[in-house]
Amino acid sequence: MKPDPKSPERHAWRMEKKQQIMRERIANADKDQGILLVLTGSGKGKSSSGFGMLARALGHGMKVGVVQFIKGAFSTGEEAFFRNLPNVDYHVMGEGYTWDTQDREKDVAAASAAWNIAKKMLQDDSYHMVLLDELNIALRYEYLNLDTVLDDLQNRPVMQHAIVTGRYAPKELIELADTVTEMKVVKHAFKDLGVRAQKGVEL
Repeated sequence: MKPDPKSPERHAWRMEKKQQIMRERIANADKDQGILLVLTGSGKGKSSSGFGMLARALGHGMKVGVVQFIKGAFSTGEEAFFRNLPNVDYHVMGEGYTWDTQDREKDVAAASAAWNIAKKMLQDDSYHMVLLDELNIALRYEYLNLDTVLDDLQNRPVMQHAIVTGRYAPKELIELADTVTEMKVVKHAFKDLGVRAQKGVEL
């Protein structure tokens, strides 16, 4: 007779095996270092995840920096919440969505100015975490030199965490990163139902 997978005995046996595996993984993870995280893909939640980690870092009393590429033509809830908190250095540097600006020269200038600020953060070990929101979009349109960005990310202080968000992360950045998450669209209220961007969800 096949054992019932929902039985208390079977569950306890499975959890004991899982506990052993997890304890072994935890014991073997003996390094401390700054993590480079890339949040990409066409699904919703990339920036939201980045700001969630930012909140977690602030909860530990860490100093954080934010540079938002592309975004800038409209105010967001995360900017309103984080900008004036202690230990937060917040910069909105974009000119808005690329399909609205329609001005490559202006977009390149805005991205370059944003990277100058980001680079200073990436060279300063007083920043424990740096969020580079929508940087992947600036890289996709070649507003910034990819090699320069990769070098600056790689040469940041050893214990500094960096988070890069945006669709279309280049393969070279994915290879450099320590943790990569790709968000996938299953269903989206705007695209599928015609629901406008809502405060607290998208704004």
